[in-house]
Formats: sequence, structure tokens, C-alpha cells
Amino acid sequence: MNRGLLIVLSGPSGVGKGTILGELMKKEELNLVTSVSMTTREMRPGEQEGVNYYYVTKEEFMRAVENGEMLEHAEFVGNYYGTPLKEVERIRSMGKNCVLEIETQGCRQVQQKVPDVLSIFIIPPSMEELERRIRGRKTEPEEVIQERLAKAAQEMEMVSQYKYAVCNDDIQLAADIIAVIIQRYEQRINEGK
Repeated sequence: MNRGLLIVLSGPSGVGKGTILGELMKKEELNLVTSVSMTTREMRPGEQEGVNYYYVTKEEFMRAVENGEMLEHAEFVGNYYGTPLKEVERIRSMGKNCVLEIETQGCRQVQQKVPDVLSIFIIPPSMEELERRIRGRKTEPEEVIQERLAKAAQEMEMVSQYKYAVCNDDIQLAADIIAVIIQRYEQRINEGK
């Protein structure tokens, strides 16, 4: 049995990463499994331990980081989030392709530890379209929208650090392109063995 791939999807807030990942997960031939992340934030109503996240204290999280048990981690709004290395290794050892939807900061950490990671950056058709999508949610105040747009501009500068960039002008087309990238990359890796 071949070892599964490690796939990272990144892109600015509002670009459609989650929606594209949802489309990719429907494609059984891709053999995708998402890794469950660890967080220090409180469990929200309806969430389940080991399904949505592994919920830990800040001390437990920092101990995992210090012990080298995290593939990547970051702080966001006062809470820590990260990917347990053991979880990723378990998925890959079963021959499944492990997909992570993470920030650019996390991707850099993964690239340092896993040289053969398949990194894909999802870009918007334009910054104007990205702003339209973020504003279209109508869920955040203006200052948060401005923060997201500023962060998106910074993240867009990271696109050259990824193996592939895919424009999300159409959800289904973007998902289909990424599916082909995954299949070809997997074929190349398996033939190289």
C-alpha cells in the first residue's frame, strides 16, 4: 500500500477554501481525509471532541509544541490552533490523502517538515471580487472587513511559495482543477518509488 499524500490548501479569507474542500471531499477517487486540529478555544454548542477539534488547555497545547508533536500551529484571536503530527501520520499510513486547510504561516511550517507536501494556494479572480465576497457575508463590522482585506493582500504575496495556484472564479471548475493536480501529483510520487 502506498503512503498517502499530505495536501495543504491555503488562501485569503473569503476565497472559498471551505466550499472547494467540500466539493473535493465528494470525489471518492481522491481518497481524502481531513485532519482534526487541536485548539485551546472553548467548545461551541453542537461541536464534538475529536470531530470538530481536540480541545485542550493552553498548557497542554504548549507542551505538545515543545515536544515536537505539532506539524504546524498558530495563534488566532487569543487562542491556539494546530495540527497534531500523530493524526496526520495515522491518516497517511493508512494510504489516505490527508488534507489541511490552513493559513500561510502554517503552510511554511509544514513545508519545512514535509518536503513532499502538495501545497495549493487558492486565489480570487481579483481583490475587488474578494472584497465583494467578504462584504457579501454581512457578518462582520467594517474594521474587521478592513483587517481581512489587509491580511489577504499580505497572503497574496505568499503565492510563489506554493507548488500550485488555482483561481476560484468558479467553485466547480476550481475543485475539478485541484482534483486533477492531486491525481497527477499522486501518480508522480508513486512512480518515483
